[in-house]
Amino acid sequence: MQAHARVVIVGGGCVGAGILYGLAKRGWTDVALLERTQLTAGSTWHAAGLIPSYARNINVGRIIKKTIEIYEGLEAETGQPVGWHKCGQLRIANSRDRLDEFKSYMSVADVQGMRAHLVTPAEARELCPLLDNDHMLGALYHPDDGHIAPADVTHAMAKGARDLGSKVYLNTEVTGFKRTPGGEWLVQTNKGDITCEHVISATGNYARQTGALLGLEIPAIPILHQYWITEAVPEVVERKKLGRPEMPILRDEGFEGYLREEADGLMFGPYERTANLKLFAEDGVPAWFGADLVEEDFEAVSWNWEQALQLVPALGRVGIKANVRGPFQMTADELPLMGPAWGLPNVWLAEGVPGGILWGGTIGYYLSERIVEGGNSLDTSDLDPRRFGDYANKAWTREKVREAWGTHAEQKYPGQDMPAARPQKTAPSYARLTELGAVWGVLNGWEMPNWFAPKGVEAKDQYSWRWTPKGNFVAEEVQAVRNAVGLVEMTPMTKFEVSGPNAAAWLDRILANRLPAVGKVTLAHHLTAGGGVQAEYMVARLGEESFYLISTPRAERWNFDDLSKLLPADSSVSLKNVTNERGCFTVVGPKARDVLQPLTEIELSSESFPWFSAKTGSIALASDVRLLRVNYQGELGWELYHPLAYQRQLLDAILKEGEKHGIRLVGLHALESLRLEKSYRAMYRDMNPELNALESGLERFIRFDKADFVGRDAVLKYKARGDQRRSVTLKIETDGASTLASEGLYIDGELVGRITSGGYGYALGHDVALALLPERLSKPGTKLDVAILGEWKVAEVIADSPYDPTSARARM
Repeated sequence: MQAHARVVIVGGGCVGAGILYGLAKRGWTDVALLERTQLTAGSTWHAAGLIPSYARNINVGRIIKKTIEIYEGLEAETGQPVGWHKCGQLRIANSRDRLDEFKSYMSVADVQGMRAHLVTPAEARELCPLLDNDHMLGALYHPDDGHIAPADVTHAMAKGARDLGSKVYLNTEVTGFKRTPGGEWLVQTNKGDITCEHVISATGNYARQTGALLGLEIPAIPILHQYWITEAVPEVVERKKLGRPEMPILRDEGFEGYLREEADGLMFGPYERTANLKLFAEDGVPAWFGADLVEEDFEAVSWNWEQALQLVPALGRVGIKANVRGPFQMTADELPLMGPAWGLPNVWLAEGVPGGILWGGTIGYYLSERIVEGGNSLDTSDLDPRRFGDYANKAWTREKVREAWGTHAEQKYPGQDMPAARPQKTAPSYARLTELGAVWGVLNGWEMPNWFAPKGVEAKDQYSWRWTPKGNFVAEEVQAVRNAVGLVEMTPMTKFEVSGPNAAAWLDRILANRLPAVGKVTLAHHLTAGGGVQAEYMVARLGEESFYLISTPRAERWNFDDLSKLLPADSSVSLKNVTNERGCFTVVGPKARDVLQPLTEIELSSESFPWFSAKTGSIALASDVRLLRVNYQGELGWELYHPLAYQRQLLDAILKEGEKHGIRLVGLHALESLRLEKSYRAMYRDMNPELNALESGLERFIRFDKADFVGRDAVLKYKARGDQRRSVTLKIETDGASTLASEGLYIDGELVGRITSGGYGYALGHDVALALLPERLSKPGTKLDVAILGEWKVAEVIADSPYDPTSARARM
C-alpha cells in the first residue's frame, strides 16, 4: 500500500465509492480508498436500490436530483452496467392531509427542477394495475424515479475513479488516526500507515466506531430493515410478454411501505413502527459481521402485510422466495451527515446515510466540490454534520433514530416537533412557563415555546397544512407586542464571548460589517469565500477587546467550529461558548420601558440608552445582566442576557411588573410573523452559504470601505453582474392556508423566482413572504402568481418592512 496520498477515504460502500469518483472527476486522483473487507460489504450489497426524489425541502430535492443525473451517465462512461430502471414512483394519498402535502410539494418540485404530477385515482390505477385501493383521493407521480443495482453502481463508480488514477485497497482495516507535527493525518491500518492531507469517513454501520477513533460522537445508529421478494407474479409476467413498461414503485400510506417489480416477482419493503423497530450494533458492529444478513422478523411488520394484501391482492397469490434483513445507518432527521467534522481540520464526514444508494452519487459530487472548490454550488446546510450539537449523544440519538424510522411513513406537517427524547435541555423558566400554558417546540436540543395556550385550551400543538385555531392565540401574542408588551423566552440563542489583545482585528477580518464602538451593537455577517452567508451575528462590544456574539440556535456547534478553525495560533484571541451559561428574555413592545424601568437603576430613556446600544447591570435581583436594545420583532425592546441561575426570579419579577401593562407571553410562531412583517431575513432560509449576500438583501450590512474581509471580492464581483437576483418582500392575500417556503413564483406561466420564507402577518392581515426575483421584477407593484395548496394566488412585490418601514417604533 502507498505511504502517502492527498486524500484517504475510509469505507468502500456506495457512498465511499461515490466520493472517490467525485474527487477523481474533479481532478484529484491522488486518493486512496481503504475498505476493511470488499467493496459493497456492509449495507450496500443488500439495499433495495430505490431512488426516490420526493422532498418538500428545496435543497434536499435538488441534492437528490444530482444522484439521478450521475447514475444515468455512469454506464456510458465506465462501460459497466448499473441496472438502472427508470420506472417512476407513485405515492398514494388516502387522506386530505396527505393530498395537501402533495399539493404543497407541486409548487416546490418545479423550483427543484423535478418532474412531478398529481394524478387522479383512475390514473393511479392505470399506472399500477395491481393496486386495489378504493379510498385514495389522488396520488403523486414522479416519472424520473426508479431503482438501481446497488453493487453494480458502486463498482461502476469505483471503476470510473480507478480509470482516472485513484486507488482502492481491499481487506484494509483502519485502526487509528494521528495528527502529525506538520498538520497532516497519519491513518493507521492493518496493512501499514498512510499519511494524507484529508481524511474522509464513510464507514456506514461503523460510523460510531470510526468517530470514536477520531474523538467524535457521531449522531447516527444503524436500524434493521427488511424486505421480501416473491415468486413470479402472473400479472408481472404477462405485462412483460406484452412489452408493457415496468410499473412504478408504489408507496401507499395504507400499508406504510414500498412495492416494486423484481424480475418476474415483487419486492415488498414494509416500514417497521417504533414499537417494533430494532437497532443494530449500538455498541459496535460485531467482529463476525461483514456481507451478512440477520434473521427475518415477520411479526414486526405483520400488520403491514395484512394491509398490503388487501390493497395489492396479487402479493398474496404467490409464494415468498427470499427475505433480506440487514442494517443501515439512520439519523434523527433521516438526512446524511455530510461535511466538515467539528474540531478536526481536514476531516470530513459522509456518515449516517439512510439509504446509501440514493445518496452515494450526490454525496460524492457535493462533498468533493466542498473539498476541492472550497464551497458548494448549492446550499447543503441541511446535511452539514454540525447541525447537531453536543446534545446529540448516544442516548438521544438512540431514541430519535427509533422515532425517525418508526414514523417514516406517517404524515408529517410543517414545523412539526417530534416528541422522542424530550424534554432534554430546559431553562429554569421551563416549569413556570409550562404552568402558564407554553406549547413547547425544540431548537438545538432546547425546549422553546411555540405559542401559549390560554386557560381552558389544551397546551398541545395543532399541526396541519392549513390554518388551525391556534392562529387566534398567536394573533393575540402578535398584537400584544405591537400594542402593549410581550416577553419572549430566547434562551436557546447561541452565545459566544470573544476577547484578547487581537480580538478586534481578528473579528474585523472575518465580519463584513464594521465592528461597533464600545457599548454599541451591530448586525454583522461572516461570509463564505464565494460571497454567501456562513453566519449572522448580533455583535455587542463590551470593551475595547471584549465582544459578545449572538447567533441562531441551530448554529451553535457549526459557528463555534468555523470560528475556532480561524483562531490565530498565538493565543491572542479567546473564543468561549457561553450558550449554556446565559439565558435570554426579550421584553418588547411600546410599553417595554414601562415594565423594565422600575426593575433597574439603568436609565432606559432613548437619550441614555439609544437603539443598538448595550449596557450591563442588574434587573430585579439578577446581577450581571447584559441589556441589548435590539430585537427581532421591530418594536421598542431589550434582550436581557442573564446568568441562568437568576432566571426564575427574573421571569417572575418581569411578569409581575408587566401585569399592569398587559404583558403577554410570546412564542416562536408569533416571532416568525413579527419578523416577516419587518422583512428581517432568517438564516438558512432567506440567506445561506449558496446565496450571495447581495441576493439576500444585506447591502446595508456590508462595508466595502473597511479593511479586507472574507468574501469581499466575491460580493463585489456579484455586484458588477448584470443579471442579479434580489430578495424582495411580497404581499399575498390568502384564505385558509399560508405560504411556507420554496414555492415557485410565475408570470404568465413562466417560473421566474421562488419564495424563501413566508407566513401570515397577523398585524397586517395578509401573508408576507420573502422571495428571490430577478432585479427587473423586484420593483414594488410587480404582480406574480403563486400556488398555495394548488390554488393560485396573486403575490405583489411591496417595499421592505411593510410594518413601520422607518423603524420609528423601535427608536422610541
